[in-house]
Amino acid sequence: MKFIFGLLLIGFSASLYAADYDFKYPRSTVPMKLKQVSEHVYFVQGATGVATDNQGFISNAVVILDDKGITVVDGLGSPSLAEQMMSLVRDVSQLPVKRVILTHYHADHIYGLQVYEDMGARVIAPFGVDDYLNSQSAADRLEERRFSLDPWVNENTRLVYPDELIKKSSVIAEDGIKLTLNYLGKAHSDADLTVLVEPDNVFISGDVIFEGRIPFVGDSDSKAWLETLNKLAEKKGIRALIPGHGGLARDPVKAIKLTRDYLSYLRENLAAGVEEMMSFDEIYAAIDWSPFERLPAFALGNRINAYQVFLSLEQEMLEN
Repeated sequence: MKFIFGLLLIGFSASLYAADYDFKYPRSTVPMKLKQVSEHVYFVQGATGVATDNQGFISNAVVILDDKGITVVDGLGSPSLAEQMMSLVRDVSQLPVKRVILTHYHADHIYGLQVYEDMGARVIAPFGVDDYLNSQSAADRLEERRFSLDPWVNENTRLVYPDELIKKSSVIAEDGIKLTLNYLGKAHSDADLTVLVEPDNVFISGDVIFEGRIPFVGDSDSKAWLETLNKLAEKKGIRALIPGHGGLARDPVKAIKLTRDYLSYLRENLAAGVEEMMSFDEIYAAIDWSPFERLPAFALGNRINAYQVFLSLEQEMLEN
């Protein structure tokens, strides 16, 4: 009965706020649905786009319900979005939010964290995110988003530091669920982790996997990222995969394949030109991009992704 009741909530949208939710930040007005994946797991799905599209709602966040509380995975791109999600969660459960697990510290996943910190939730993140938080880059990014996402990110938006850093894979087992936090180190970002929810067998990948669109490469270690994806492809028994961006994947192997194939294609094709000491423009123009050019975000992100991988390959060649 609990599962059936949850399914009825799938159609709830942003206009159906919980009547008694106490909003403290400017309300976001984008459509948002709370979708049930399994008995314990729900998620909200951001729109495809660049970071400042859709009032910053371009990434996914996950809600896990156990017998005594709530675990949130990833914090969304503004306090307003985090409150919007929580207003939908309150139609499902009035239990306290015990913890927030961050798959990584990119802006579209972290600016909603202060909502949960103010609730008393414990913030857990992969070891290495402190390097980003203490950097000028983090301060500059927040300042830029206060302009580009005003009023949803503004002078009251702050960077939230983790209460706990995960340095190796670990397990949280309590109140009817088991969460396996798999520490990946540097892959998509400076520090990444994934979460496996049991007994539901739902895998939360963060931005290590992008579903239905090309990924954002950014400052990633594409070599390590590709090695991570090869290991993930060997996982058995996963019933559903929730990526950092894109829709729910009921076929996890297929979802992993797209991101893996794209990164592999970038590295293999760019490496050939790097070995010949060709310029980036020459290499890029010579590559056949037809296998990916119809995917969402290709026009906006592919050349930038390719250039970042080109720089990485040059550095790898110098180190060897």
